[in-house]
Formats: sequence, structure tokens, C-alpha cells
Amino acid sequence: MSTPAVAVCVPAYQAERYLADTLSSILAQTFEDFELLVLDNASTDGTAEILRGFDDPRLRVERNADVLPLAANWNRAVEKTRAPLVKLVCADDLVHPRCLERQHTVLDADPGLALVCSRRDLVNEQAVPIARGRGLRGLTGRHEARSVIRKIVRHGGNPLGEPACALFRREHFDAVGGFDARWRFPLDLALWIRLLEHGNFHGMAESLAAFRIGRGSLSAQAQRAEYAEQRALSERVATAPEWAVPRLDRLVGAAKAPGARLRRQAAFFVARRQAQRN
Repeated sequence: MSTPAVAVCVPAYQAERYLADTLSSILAQTFEDFELLVLDNASTDGTAEILRGFDDPRLRVERNADVLPLAANWNRAVEKTRAPLVKLVCADDLVHPRCLERQHTVLDADPGLALVCSRRDLVNEQAVPIARGRGLRGLTGRHEARSVIRKIVRHGGNPLGEPACALFRREHFDAVGGFDARWRFPLDLALWIRLLEHGNFHGMAESLAAFRIGRGSLSAQAQRAEYAEQRALSERVATAPEWAVPRLDRLVGAAKAPGARLRRQAAFFVARRQAQRN
């Protein structure tokens, strides 16, 4: 069996509501040399039945005997793949038909890159856009890793985006130990930062993924926890000697963090209001 060029991982837990749409968006890619690994995290809803409804040789389904914590489950999903380039897509998100084609072209052609990300749309439960082309302000094109770290610190949030936006190298993922279980809400950003220890970054101006916001996505308590973790991660990166982030960047990031939080809360508020009307 030949090794595919790209692996797409979908960790799925109680994912019956959106999983079919997510998988359909992946299987509709113009780039066809990929494997699709779905890891069912011991779901008890209709996830398994939905998976049985797909008949595609690129799709492989694995199932955990017991529910694994978030980071462990995401790591296991990646570990079960074979391809040198990896994308993880959450089971309620979507990817544009040319996402793999565009991102594979960039990452495969430049061995000095560790991470490629695209802009993304924010969509509601019905996949109707709430906001288009979000993320990567000042980060499109090729950027040296340290300059990206500085922009992350100055942003006060996550300017690179969620997993569906990203494509990375399996060798770098293994080298940094995968997703770090010490983090929950900034689990993706923590990995992007570690991957940048191994190469540079390319940001794509196209919106090639969609992040779905549902009515139950984040409670007020979870929002506070997310904000606290985001600030803790930013401070840890800003003070890491290997990145030598100037103190001014840390001050700017601390000042901008509340605004980043408010923008995110606004998107979730709009999604909840739309869900209540439907």
C-alpha cells in the first residue's frame, strides 16, 4: 500500500449532528492523494452509524474502547496516520474543496516551512457565515518563525486559527510530542508555537476552512477559563529565552487581549441568537 501525501484526522466524540457534513467536505477535495482517519472516541450517539454510511477507500475508522481526554485523543488520531503532512479537522468544522490542494502545494515545495495556515470563515449551526476571511492579520505570505511568535504575543489571542486552518509535518509533530495536555482551550495554538521551533510559517490569504460556532459552544465560565489559559500561554511564550520577545510586545499583547476576547464573545453571541431564531 502506497503512502498518501496528506493525512486528515477527525477526532469524533458524540459527533452525530455535524459529522456527515464535515466528512463530506473532506472527501470532496480536489486534491485526492490523502487518507482520512476518523477516531471515534467511544461515542454513544449515532456517530458510528453515520460512519458506516460512508463508502470511500480513503476513509479509515478507528474507535477507542474508553473515552480519552482531549489532547490524548487528538494525539492518538495523528499517531494512527501514515502520511508525512497532517491536518486535523474537528468533527463540526468544514474545509473548502481546494484546501488540501492549496496547502499541500505550499508546504511540500518549501522544506523550510513547518506550518501553513489559511484564513477561515466563522459559521453558525446551519453553516451560514457569521464572518468571512478571519485571522492572519499581518501574517499572510512567508514569515520567519520568530516574527510570527512576536505577532502571536502582540495579538492577545490566536491569530493563526483553529486546526482545520493548518497543515503541518508529521516529523515535527512527533519531535515536539504532539498536543500538550497541560492546555485545553489553546491546545491548537500551543502546538503551532512548538512547531515553529522547527521551521518558518506561511499564511494563506484565502479562506479555506470554516469554524462552526453553536449555541452550546462556550459557557461564560468556559470563556473565563479560555481567557486565563490564553494569557498564561502568551506569557510563557513571551518569556521563553529562545524567542527573545521584546517587553513592548508583551505589553501590547496584554493591552489587546481583552479586545480579542470581546471579538470572540461577539461571534459566539451572534451564533447563539441565530440558533434561537431557528
